[in-house]
Amino acid sequence: MDINKLQRENIKNLKPYSTARDEYKGQASVFLDANENSYGSPLDQPFNRYPDPLQLDLKDALSKIKGVPIENTFLGNGSDEAIDLLFRAFCEPAKDNVVILPPTYGMYEVSANINNVEVRKVNLLPNYQLDLDKIAEAVDENTKLIFICSPNNPTGNSIIRTDIETVLANFRGLVVIDEAYINYAKQKTFIQELTEYPNLVVLQTFSKAWGLAALRLGMAFAARPVIDVLNKVKPPYNINQATQDLALKALANIGQVNDWIKTTVAERDSLSERLLDIPMVKKVHPSDANFILIEVIDALNTYNALVDKGIIVRDRSKVTLCEGCLRITIGTTEENQILLEALQSIN
Repeated sequence: MDINKLQRENIKNLKPYSTARDEYKGQASVFLDANENSYGSPLDQPFNRYPDPLQLDLKDALSKIKGVPIENTFLGNGSDEAIDLLFRAFCEPAKDNVVILPPTYGMYEVSANINNVEVRKVNLLPNYQLDLDKIAEAVDENTKLIFICSPNNPTGNSIIRTDIETVLANFRGLVVIDEAYINYAKQKTFIQELTEYPNLVVLQTFSKAWGLAALRLGMAFAARPVIDVLNKVKPPYNINQATQDLALKALANIGQVNDWIKTTVAERDSLSERLLDIPMVKKVHPSDANFILIEVIDALNTYNALVDKGIIVRDRSKVTLCEGCLRITIGTTEENQILLEALQSIN
């Protein structure tokens, strides 16, 4: 794959912003180059200095866990930043198009609309798997990106791996696999396939299993030419120092995260079984995520009744192929029990 052929013309010739810290090499003790406050910050922390624009210490720690080299790693202000930058770097507004696979994560379409890029929708099959024939029909010479969410949001299922590999092998643009929920799945991550597919981009996040949603930190893994483009078009200091410091501390506590994952999966399986005993619940869809999609007799009224009881779930009943469905995040044991009792009382 020739990354130059995929890039927008103006991005090929873009000279990225050069930060003050990009312009010297070696060690220094007196920094008079970036117009910072040399006296410190009122927080008693060294936040008066700009952060590392490439987050090298954090990427180095992450590489030891993920097994992905630093040069194949991009960090963004949430995965949403990586999604937006993919549009801005590779999709010519009012000319190129992308393929999304509803029902799926809504930001793919929002980012496309913001960037004035045509969205071609190919619905998943009734079993929430890829319709490979229709995907092939939707693609043309101006299709730059295909987004595949696996495990999928809001359905919770993993996409069949061989089907994803078929798309990767036959599409000449970038295939973006969003693995926000991969930690809860039996299916292995696609980051192990980066060397095999130069058009593969894998998105992951610190917002789910790592419990750091408030920090807004997302990851993109891809071939170095793709990462180099993302680094060229991103804002110079897109990840603040506090986020970098806290994420480094989190990476040192992977044992705690793994324990939470095991507990969440056990609660997911238990909740799925117990929901089937409630008459209003028509179906509980299998899930590889930290949520489940359930079909109920009256989704809107059930949602409103839960709100009245102080319980917030997500009404997905108007989403393609999710008619009559609610999406429920797996809570603590106590929260799940409260939910079940509330649903039984509504019934």
